[in-house]
Amino acid sequence: MYLGESPDPKAHRQAFADVAVELMSAGMDYYILQPFKRAAPGLLTQQTANVGMAGAVTMIGTVMRTVILRMDGPQLRSLSGSLRRLMS
Repeated sequence: MYLGESPDPKAHRQAFADVAVELMSAGMDYYILQPFKRAAPGLLTQQTANVGMAGAVTMIGTVMRTVILRMDGPQLRSLSGSLRRLMS
């Protein structure tokens, strides 16, 4: 059973927030950092990008967790459905 089918989606908010943050982090790496690395910008530039992205991922992840933990059942189901469609 996934969150969208759960009779009490709010009971799964923490686990769902963890998955959503992990997907965001993986997406940032795949769509931003990996192409940047392939462009071979140089060591200092690459390290600067890594530190900047780590900070951004941490900040965005904190906001995402806060928002998800405040959502009600229908909102959680809607977000869960959207993420499932993106992954298909």
